[in-house]
Parts: sequence; structure tokens; C-alpha cells
Amino acid sequence: MTLNAQFLGLSVVKIIAVLAWVYLVLWSLGRKPLWAKLVGIAVSFGIIQLALSDLGGLQIMNDFDRGLLFQACTMTMVALGLNLIYGFNGQFSLGQWGFYGIGAYTAADITYRWVNRDASGIFVAGLLVLLEAALILAVGRLIKRYKGMPVLSQFTLYLIGTVAVGAVAVFVGNALARGLAGGFGTADAPGFLQSALFQQVVFFLAVVIGGAFAAEVSFLFGLPVLTLGSDYFGIATLGFSIVVQTLMVNTDTLLPFPEMKGGRGMIGIPKWTTWAWAFIFLVFAIIIMRNLIYSSTGRAIMAVREDETAGKAMGVDVAHYKLLSFIVGSLFAGLGGGIYAHYMGFLSPGTFDFIIGFNPLIIIVFGGLGSMTGTIAASFGWIFFLEGLLRVLLGQLGTEAPTWRYVLYPITLLLLMLLRPQGLLGNIEWGFLKRSAFERRADAAPAPPGAGSPAVGN
Repeated sequence: MTLNAQFLGLSVVKIIAVLAWVYLVLWSLGRKPLWAKLVGIAVSFGIIQLALSDLGGLQIMNDFDRGLLFQACTMTMVALGLNLIYGFNGQFSLGQWGFYGIGAYTAADITYRWVNRDASGIFVAGLLVLLEAALILAVGRLIKRYKGMPVLSQFTLYLIGTVAVGAVAVFVGNALARGLAGGFGTADAPGFLQSALFQQVVFFLAVVIGGAFAAEVSFLFGLPVLTLGSDYFGIATLGFSIVVQTLMVNTDTLLPFPEMKGGRGMIGIPKWTTWAWAFIFLVFAIIIMRNLIYSSTGRAIMAVREDETAGKAMGVDVAHYKLLSFIVGSLFAGLGGGIYAHYMGFLSPGTFDFIIGFNPLIIIVFGGLGSMTGTIAASFGWIFFLEGLLRVLLGQLGTEAPTWRYVLYPITLLLLMLLRPQGLLGNIEWGFLKRSAFERRADAAPAPPGAGSPAVGN
């Protein structure tokens, strides 16, 4: 009991300290002078870096805490993306965990091949992402010339084009990889492509490509499915997550990726995720999310949530903003997956089971739908309290006790919905995530007589 009490006390202190650190990050990002912003971010980074370091035998955050920290960063990115889709745009989605897995496996396969002196992963995946982006833009312009084209016809055009650019990416990417093979050297004499600097560049590109690939998959999936109502869309995204998890189990049989080893799990992934990389991607996601929400695009996204009919009457392209929210949210999930894969060094299809995929949904409800601060604080609190403290305490009661977490989660969520349906933080935003005075004045300013919102789509 003494050990439990000591662990409980330390864990509570760490949770409070982590939430205070989250406030410091958001406060620092909100400083007006650039120098103050940079100093605050550097201090925020340095505090955790010191806590993770071994200071003469004193380590504030141990390896277990390090794991929770990386999980919290990735969960924040996934949950922010889902909050954009559901909290701000109003589209009930259960597919976020599937895009998280797509980003993880894509990034992991690129770096796995690289450390095994095979550059085909980064060339093929990179070319596929670039060519697919060009295809989406080109076909999009073509569709604009033929107004009224059915959605399924649009989807067919994109699908045929995707098959074509995929074949080109495989052929050209493999050819480029063969030409670069000499730069890897041998096991005894590594080439310049195996240097630490190149590895960091490849890691960054792998995570970005993984996120971009997840976003492009979400575009192809969302184009026809987003025409469904919110409830049916939720069912469709749940089916998508199950399909993705099934493909993960069969990557070595149905898909041509024997290195992923199917249901046995992918091993040998380089552990290249550092606190610096996790922090950079976390801050990037927060900045993009905040600036998007407080832009004219963000107002159109929220208009879709409030009333689609009224939005259409004001010239808002409802289908466009539904799809945009879905793509950006999936991008965040894919980036989080890439960070997660290179921290764990192992990927199992069981990690991406659709049951676990409810975690981001619970987090955004906990923090408050449409609350960026609530999502970030709830992500860190969720990981450090429920996945850290509670899991350890239940584990001391018996080997099967940790599974009781899945009973406590819904009970806690039910109580929250009864006592505080707006979430823990509701509409409260911290620091950088607060709406600035200029933005508040712009929103409050009356529109000129006869002026309306310009149409943004067909």
C-alpha cells in the first residue's frame, strides 16, 4: 500500500506538471513579439528535454513516462484531426484510427527499407504522393468545366487516374532506387546514404509522406462517402477502419509487403523518433489547426456544422468543406502514426483495432467538441492518467485487472455527459488558441449592404 500511495502521489504531480507544461506551450505560442515566442517555445522544449535526461542519476521522467509522453503527442495530433472533422465540421467519423495506421505503416516501410539499403520505399511512395496530388488538382479542374457531374463518375475518374499514377510511381521509383543503391555501401563500409544526417532527412520525409498518403486515401474514400448523412458516414468510416485493420493482418499475403509480416507484426523499424521531432510535429499541428479554424475557411467549415442548408444559401460549398476537413484531419492522424511507429519500433495490427479507435472520439468528447485546448489537455491527461496511472494501479490487482479500464472509460464518459455535456473545458481556449481581438472585431463587423459570402464552389 505504501508503494501504491507513493506512486499515486508522484503520478498526480506529473499529470499536473504536464498540463501546466501544455499551458506554457500555448501561452508561448501566443506571445506577440517573435523573440518572446521563440524563447517560450525553446524553454518549453528544454523543460521536457531536461526531465527526460539523466542528471547524475536523477531522472524526473523515466522510460515509462517517456513512452506516455510520445503517446500523448501522437494522440493529440490524431484527436485534433478528429475534432476538426467532428467537433468543428459536424461529421461523425470512426475512421481516424484507420488513417493513423496507414500513416504508421507507410512511414515505417520507407525507413525499414532504407536501413536495409533499399531506397525503393521513399522513391515509390514519394512519387505516388506527388503524382496523386497532381492528379487530384488536374481532375478537379476538369470536373469544374463539367458542372453537375455525378459524384460516382468523379470518383471513377480519380480511381482510374490513381491506378495509372501508381503504376508509374512503382516503375520510375524502383528505377531511381536501383540507381542510388551504390550510395548505401556495405555493412562493413556504410555509404553516405547511411549517415546520421541522411537518416534524419529520410525520417522526416517518411513521416510527411505517411501523412500525405493517409490524406490522399481519405480524399478517395471521402469523395463518395461524404454524400451520406452523418450517421451513415460514421458507419461507413467504421467499416473503413475494419477493412484497413484486416489488410494489415494480411500484408504478407494479400498485399506485396512481406516485410510487414501480417498478423505477426512488423519488426525492425528504426527508432528514430526523438523528443525534438515529436515536439516539432506537435507544434506544427497546433499552429495549423488554430490558423485554419480562425480563417475564413474555418468559418465555412463551422457553418456546415451549424446548418448545411443555411450554409448553401450563403454560398458555402458544403461538399468541398466536408472533404477538406476530412483530408486535413486524416493528415494529422497520418503524421501521428509516423511518429508513433518510429518510437515503438514495432507495429502490430492489434494496435489499430477499431475498438481502440474509439479513444480519440472519447478524448474530444471529454475535452469538449469544438475545443482545441480541451482536445490537447484531454489527450495528455487521458494518456498519463488512464493509460499510465490507472493501468499500473489496476495491474497491481491482478493480471486481468487492467482490462477493467474498458469498463471505467464508458462509465466516466457517461458521468461527464450527465454532469458537464460541453466537456471539461467547454469553450475555454488557452493562450495561442484564443481568438485575437482583431479576429473578434472582424467577426463582429457588419457586412456592407447587399454583400454576401462569395460562392466558393459549384
